[in-house]
Amino acid sequence: MINILIIIALVCGIGCAIVIAYQRYRKGSACCGEHEETVARVMPGDRNKKHYPYKAILNIGGMTCENCAIRVENALNSLPDVLANVDIATKKATVLTKEPLDEQSIRDAISQAGYIVMSIE
Repeated sequence: MINILIIIALVCGIGCAIVIAYQRYRKGSACCGEHEETVARVMPGDRNKKHYPYKAILNIGGMTCENCAIRVENALNSLPDVLANVDIATKKATVLTKEPLDEQSIRDAISQAGYIVMSIE
């Protein structure tokens, strides 16, 4: 009786693994958009870095691919008087602002995009 239960458990486990592998093969990885078309970048009107005297480095949680980085960058660049650049390799965003940094609006924008500000340097 125990041998039958073990065999049934193994068959179920192998079946689940096959279904998951097939889904990943068909859709790409479990990432939010790694295998989708690249998200278009939002660029602020003023791209002259000399106009942005304030700087902060944000550690961002939840990014797994280049599309994630673009989504975070777009969320930041959509804010007024902000020029941002996100590096997926380091999971950091460099944020330049014309006025002193409003941490709450930065955190809210990133949160609404689906990511987390882990720390601000």
